[in-house]
Amino acid sequence: MKRPAELKNHQREIYYFRLRLMLSLSFVLVMLLILLLRFVYLQLFKHDYFQTMAESNRIAVVPIVPNRGLILDRNGVVLARNYSGYTLEIASRKVADVEATINELATIVDIQPKDRKRFKKLLAESRNFDTLPIRNRLSDEEVARFAAQSYRFPGVEIKARLFREYPFGEGTSHLIGYIGRINEKDVDELEEHDIASNYLGSDYIGKTGLEQSYEKELHGTTGFEQVEVDASGRAVRALTRTAPKSGNTLVLTLDAKLQQIAEDAFGNYRGALVAIDPNNGEILAFVSKPGYDPNLFIDGIDSDNWDALNNSPDVPLNNRALRGQYPMGSTIKPFMALAGLFYKRSPSYTISDPGYYLLPGNRHQYRDWKAGGHGRVDMFKSIVVSCDTYYYGLATELGIDRMHSYLSQFGFGKKTGVDMEGEVSGLLPSSEWKMKRHNQMWYPGDTVSAGIGQGYDLATPLQLASATATLANDGIAYKPHFVKEIQRPGGNAIAPLPQPTADLHIDPQSIELVKSAMVAVLKPGGTAAGAGAGAPYLIAGKTGTAQVVGIKQGEKYDANKLSEYNRDHAWFIAFAPADKPRIAMAVLVENGGHGGSTAAPIARKVMDYYLLGKVPKPMGTVDGGGEVEND
Repeated sequence: MKRPAELKNHQREIYYFRLRLMLSLSFVLVMLLILLLRFVYLQLFKHDYFQTMAESNRIAVVPIVPNRGLILDRNGVVLARNYSGYTLEIASRKVADVEATINELATIVDIQPKDRKRFKKLLAESRNFDTLPIRNRLSDEEVARFAAQSYRFPGVEIKARLFREYPFGEGTSHLIGYIGRINEKDVDELEEHDIASNYLGSDYIGKTGLEQSYEKELHGTTGFEQVEVDASGRAVRALTRTAPKSGNTLVLTLDAKLQQIAEDAFGNYRGALVAIDPNNGEILAFVSKPGYDPNLFIDGIDSDNWDALNNSPDVPLNNRALRGQYPMGSTIKPFMALAGLFYKRSPSYTISDPGYYLLPGNRHQYRDWKAGGHGRVDMFKSIVVSCDTYYYGLATELGIDRMHSYLSQFGFGKKTGVDMEGEVSGLLPSSEWKMKRHNQMWYPGDTVSAGIGQGYDLATPLQLASATATLANDGIAYKPHFVKEIQRPGGNAIAPLPQPTADLHIDPQSIELVKSAMVAVLKPGGTAAGAGAGAPYLIAGKTGTAQVVGIKQGEKYDANKLSEYNRDHAWFIAFAPADKPRIAMAVLVENGGHGGSTAAPIARKVMDYYLLGKVPKPMGTVDGGGEVEND
């Protein structure tokens, strides 16, 4: 039996249909309203933001690296300059396989194993760099060959760069220093000093020497260029340009020819020389021998050259003039004599020198360098013949703390404040220092050794040259400095006038006695007579010998029985003309033996050129004659 058909409720169906229609319409209207509100928000409230975004997609801001400032000597001789060249550079982040790309590039341009090593080293050290060089200083032919096939190498491009060059190479390496590629440590320091924005686009920064110390003056100010680019990122046209400002030019106090003569005068010896104008503190020559070729470091030194420099027993990377610390030896004696005079020792006070000194109640002999001694010795003669016994007794009489108090006025034991980073302070000991440093009391034997510049005493060649300049200038001290003038682009120059940093108020009679004795050092009978022979001007000087290894009681020093690096160091300090000094210096010859025979002749050549314009004879010839004593 069939069930009766159900009647449809049309009213209900119409109701639900209309309900669904209204809900759908409401949803559409809500979506349209949201879309309209979003449109209003973007057009009215975010207009500037999206306009900037659009402009940034259309316009690229490209930094323009400034030209680095030049470095000149006092006569305008170029010591550091720039030249332009092409580099082949790889943006490693845009290259899928860097090694394969380099192999392909090697079929077009010459890429040596050292180039690959340097690139890997730079890649490991770099951060936030767009590109790194695989080859520098491309020839025009190589540039043309790559340009013809550049489409094969996305992420590789040729760039025009300015390169730094140091024409004097080793001769000014420790003075000028070098620039190198900016690494992660440099970036952190730039950000710390809030100057990272001025290095956008820059690859190089000063690493050592004056390049580092005067980085702010030499770098300049980075410029910017707004460039319109297409969809592929290629430049279409330049819109605006803010020109960079070139770095300032440094004019040094250094005399490049004098520097070269001083460098050559060392021959094969290691050592250092610092020459200063005592009237203003200008550094005229600054030698640390051996040096290195700073041009090797500009693009990142290769491992072979780095190993050779870093492992050399001659330590060519050590700035001996600024950072080398050596016992002063007998060069301390003129300053000790002034200390004795200050503390009322009579210049006529005389000792009988048997060739050794005995502390009261002590049987240990502190030997003089001359067996049998010098006989009767007063203060004048003690400097001329460099009598150790005299200064053993003087040191014992003064005591270490009075010695420290007086000698520190000449700058011993502290930095000179020279305008180059990395200076060390040397060491001028005191009883307080020994207790703090070694937790030991100061012994009388320590004082005896300090009296002749041995024991704990240490000085740098720069310190000793500065002290000698102060002595030459009758106790008026100037801070030693390298930069004579800073020239700004456009001709403006900054040339600060040197001002005395101290006046030691040395008694005129005391300074005259010591100076006259130092003049006699270079006369017959003096310890540097050979170096002073035939000089047409007065030279005041003092020789010194600094022990490297101690000699046992009763033994005699014999250089031939020692290895080269264990032989004594040779010192010589001098100023000239003695009656009106224009140059003062300290010369150190490492393991050179006696100051009179090795260090003093070097100083003579430097003074002859500076005062007379005389170019030294080739190495191997001997100027003058006369007696050359020990010490």
